[in-house]
Amino acid sequence: MLAARIVTGLIFGTALTAVLLFAPSPVMAAVLALLWLAGVWEWAAFARLPPGGSAAYTLLFAVAMAVVWRLDGQIVAVLVAAAVVWWAFALGLVLRYPRAFSSTFVALAGIVVLLPSWALLVRLHREGALGPELAFTLLVIVWAADVGAYAFGRMLGRTKLAPAVSPGKTWEGVTGGLVTAGVAAALMATWLGLPVSRLVLLGIGTALISVLGDLTQSMFKRNVGLKDSGKLLPGHGGVLDRIDSLTAAVPAYVVGLWALQLIA
Repeated sequence: MLAARIVTGLIFGTALTAVLLFAPSPVMAAVLALLWLAGVWEWAAFARLPPGGSAAYTLLFAVAMAVVWRLDGQIVAVLVAAAVVWWAFALGLVLRYPRAFSSTFVALAGIVVLLPSWALLVRLHREGALGPELAFTLLVIVWAADVGAYAFGRMLGRTKLAPAVSPGKTWEGVTGGLVTAGVAAALMATWLGLPVSRLVLLGIGTALISVLGDLTQSMFKRNVGLKDSGKLLPGHGGVLDRIDSLTAAVPAYVVGLWALQLIA
């Protein structure tokens, strides 16, 4: 299982790196759209949609993507506001779990979770000369946080983070993830010639909020008794099991770049 996880992670990470750093923004947007739509299909299982409902739900999301792409900068503020409100609300849901969620609520939540993260990541990629590198930096920070949390959690994990939602996660793992995310951010800042202190601060904050994306997906999986979101990625589960942290990290990272004046 560990070998499959490592091999899949390397292939997945290499492919995403190539797309973010070398593909033009329209190609990058299309590739990520396919990835996110696979996640939407998996999210439909969380909502227990009736026969044919998964296809309709995914098609609706694809139309929403097309509309957002067409509107471009005109809707960025709306997407950011929706994401901020949702993730604040999601924190409350995670803290109060267990509770049951209706199919309608879960279906609507999937749109707010997945649409802003795709749209804002695409928008960031198109942001000036450093857009692709800044988008890649986000992935490096989240990947470093995931690896650090896994390693430190396995070695030192004792204190449960949210046992009702994700029994395997510990505060020690989260702390280790924040440390590795900060180191990754420092390295990326040095490479890009950006202020190290500001990017490290942003990296740690982004990594912390990315945990909420992971916990939120775990909460909805537990609501329907699922262990993994799917089986597409050997050793990892489904696509959502790989992008769940990004769904919360992307809006936080973009807002942080603005707040720290790292992008206009």
